Amino acid sequence: MATTPTHTAEPAEGSAAPARSVLRDPAFLRLWSGTTASGLATWALPFVLGLAVLDRTIGAAALGLLLAARTAGFLVAVAVGGVLADRYSRRGVVLWAGLAAAAATPLLALGLGRSLALMVVAAVVAGAGQGACRPAFQALTAEVVDEDRRQAANAAMTLSVRATTLAGPSLTALLAVLLDTWALLLGIGLLWLVAALVPGPGRAGGTAAAAAGDRPSFRAEFGEGLREARRHPWFLAGLGALTTVIATGYSATGVALPLVSRDKYDTGVVLAAAMTAYTLGALGGALVVARWRPRAQGWTALAGLGLYGFAPLSLLLPVHWAVVVAAYAVAGVGIELFNVPWFTATQREVAPDKLARVSSLDFMLSYGLAPAGLALIAPAIETFGPRPVLAVCAALCFTAPALAALTPTTRDFTGVQARPAIEDKRDSATDQARPAIEDKRDSATDQARPAIEDKRDSAVG
Repeated sequence: MATTPTHTAEPAEGSAAPARSVLRDPAFLRLWSGTTASGLATWALPFVLGLAVLDRTIGAAALGLLLAARTAGFLVAVAVGGVLADRYSRRGVVLWAGLAAAAATPLLALGLGRSLALMVVAAVVAGAGQGACRPAFQALTAEVVDEDRRQAANAAMTLSVRATTLAGPSLTALLAVLLDTWALLLGIGLLWLVAALVPGPGRAGGTAAAAAGDRPSFRAEFGEGLREARRHPWFLAGLGALTTVIATGYSATGVALPLVSRDKYDTGVVLAAAMTAYTLGALGGALVVARWRPRAQGWTALAGLGLYGFAPLSLLLPVHWAVVVAAYAVAGVGIELFNVPWFTATQREVAPDKLARVSSLDFMLSYGLAPAGLALIAPAIETFGPRPVLAVCAALCFTAPALAALTPTTRDFTGVQARPAIEDKRDSATDQARPAIEDKRDSATDQARPAIEDKRDSAVG
């Protein structure tokens, strides 16, 4: 039976005392440093492997295979990591996931130009480390930061991600002038070591592991996470909207934006300017939502998610390239108006002992299905042309969050669904039947005991 969410971090004594900024909290800064290092390592790997294609160390087909292997490792490990982070210490899962990814990157470097099979295996392990640590980091944030400061903490997390995206390409390109691909891969391994070793333990000490004999199976524990997710209608509705926007809007950006930049505006500047504007908009959105607390926070977040529809819409309409850049800036603001309240609400509303499993479901569907969208949109554009495909993507980006907002409890991203009556009746029947079953068992034991003792005494005699 699901438990009621409780605060995992102890509130400060004295309600009148102002809450200390998360940026002055050493425990959070350690956690922030670890998540920032893991985010930078996650982003840098495909970029560095792309540099290996440029210097002809590996081919384009090998790059695609390695990225697919990393994605496969991520999808498998994100579910496993969610279960393990709820079963054992969240900090322990972060440690071992980071160490696994750190060990895999030197193997990637060792396989460069020598063994593609070794590189594929290493890519799977690196993706597994990335996937396992994501839900563990999410749950660990709820242990380290008290509820009143979590929105600011999540905003600080996403600020580091966006800053990395903005400065990462220039920094990596500069390092590539001084270092070869082998050295850059070793640097990614060092980032994973930071992610594994720097974060401190959660204040609650993680979840208590059950005795081996009492522990349910992995499948049963993951099923508990699914049932917990179903208890929150706002979560299912928001996850459906987020998955739709990522699978369509993000895919339009990944495939259609380069084509439009080249064919419609005859320059690559539009592509670079739009992606930079998106990142800057996301930085601005994170700064705003760090302190802004709208009354209908859930509806505001979904409205922000719907702003991504302006990105594919701008690629569809005959507008000046500056309008495309502005549309991507608006989309960047909107995505963080959704992300930060979404993570905060999940940490607040979901039962603490199931938080990592529910978070893993979030990452599996929202980011796990993104490659499927990318795989489908390219042939769709070739078959139907860019205009109808972009029109469908824009329509879905606008309508999916709007439909999600119609679901009860999405107004504030709060509230749970009552347990079905059939479950209550089943539990009631079980509770009522248990005494009778125990009485019969005890009665049978009492009746059998004399005969057993007689036989034992006879055997002894």
